[in-house]
Amino acid sequence: MTAFSEENRTSAGFYVTEEAPIQPANPIKTPEAPAPDILRCAYMDLVVTDLAASRHFYVDVLGLHVTEEDDEAIYLRSTEEFIHHNLVLRKGPVAAVAAFSYRVRSAEDLDKAVAFYEELGCRVERRPEGFTKGIGDSVRVEDPLGFPYEFFYAADHVERLSWRYDLQIPGELVRLDHFNQVTPDVPRAVRHYQDLGFRVTEDIQDKEGTVYAAWMRRKPTVHDTAATGGDGPRMHHIAFATHEKHNILAICDKLGALRMSDAIERGPGRHGVSNAFYLYLRDPDGHRVEIYTQDYYTGDPDNPVVTWDVHDNQRRDWWGNPVVPSWYTDASLVLDLDGNPQEVVARTDASEMAQTIGADGFSYTREGDEAKGYKLGNQV
Repeated sequence: MTAFSEENRTSAGFYVTEEAPIQPANPIKTPEAPAPDILRCAYMDLVVTDLAASRHFYVDVLGLHVTEEDDEAIYLRSTEEFIHHNLVLRKGPVAAVAAFSYRVRSAEDLDKAVAFYEELGCRVERRPEGFTKGIGDSVRVEDPLGFPYEFFYAADHVERLSWRYDLQIPGELVRLDHFNQVTPDVPRAVRHYQDLGFRVTEDIQDKEGTVYAAWMRRKPTVHDTAATGGDGPRMHHIAFATHEKHNILAICDKLGALRMSDAIERGPGRHGVSNAFYLYLRDPDGHRVEIYTQDYYTGDPDNPVVTWDVHDNQRRDWWGNPVVPSWYTDASLVLDLDGNPQEVVARTDASEMAQTIGADGFSYTREGDEAKGYKLGNQV
């Protein structure tokens, strides 16, 4: 049974199956060593070129809370977090991602991470003192897809600020929700992260079987990370959650009042994929930040996988609004363990932007419609 079987179609227009029908042509070997038990995405180690400008954006405008800072780095957390940080802004010569960091269930899972990646022949580095302040024994790897991954368990605890309403702003960012990674071969990435214990919740395909993107989770939400098809390895975005969509509207109003509306790349709107309300921003270095709220619970073992047709113009925006081209083309570099940018490899499979012309043209709102193209007033 294929993802696009009429038996699987829902009244909302997408398709559901028991598991993601994604098969890589060139899979990464599955290690015999057991994978570490990943709990959730925990923080991103982000290199920025102007620490003061980044502080203004993330602290003064978006309202993330400073745990610690010095002349070289700022450690930030969201309101509900109780570990040291969710985001490190680290001063450096090239804007890039130094690590996508995940918390694991126990200290013993770090031994598993070392064995898992060493069996794959990946570069692995372990530091008992941690790679950043506030984080203990940690393992960093250059994974088979070229991404810098970190695993840790020990972390300093700090005050959870949920009850500190005196510190909160109308657009309060309450937790780190997910990462999004750009990779040339989405099925290959999906298979590898499934070996790490990730479950696919949603994906975008065409009827020829090309996979354009997939959403994967460890915690019981739509995703902890996503694989977006494109030139990579690169980082598409980091996402922080708010409680309600009105918090996102407050951020837009604040950016307008500060004459910073050019920081808004896309939105606000509602996704078809994930059903979440969203806003995409660009920081002073061009790193993309999503503000995100109201996706759904996925924690049951038989949670159905949702597959969207790449030609459905409601998959990226439920209201059918087009996606700006920069959202498809722009992304942040990622670093190797020496701090050098990883080489970017071109995607050879079909491009989602090329298939759908800004996610609207040559697509459909109701499958079977003869008139296909742009909504009135929209252009790439």
